[in-house]
Amino acid sequence: MLRAYRAFDRYQPGTNIRAWLFTILRRVHQDGLRRLRRAPGFEPVEEDTAARPPAQEIVARGGLDLARALGELAEPFRTAVVLRDLEELSYDDIARITEAPIGTVMSRIHRGRKALRERMRQEET
Repeated sequence: MLRAYRAFDRYQPGTNIRAWLFTILRRVHQDGLRRLRRAPGFEPVEEDTAARPPAQEIVARGGLDLARALGELAEPFRTAVVLRDLEELSYDDIARITEAPIGTVMSRIHRGRKALRERMRQEET
């Protein structure tokens, strides 16, 4: 939000502010990913899973499987699917945010959804 505040003088009134903010958010996210690639890796600490009741794990598994499958998608597909299906943005807004032609956006959404379905089927078996 700080970046948006600093760049507010460059916002053009009458355009979609939500798409403008998502463009800033996407660029901040990409900058963070670039920084992570350069940073040294850390090994996660194993948690004691016995403290959690098994029923809770079963209930949460569906969402975790979807989140994991979404995280495994290539960045362009994940971004397109998240902006369309979770943020409910229009194809035009997504095209502006990702700076890609609308046909490319539609293709990425289709292929991203298809890859998600395939990954979810693989995890079921």
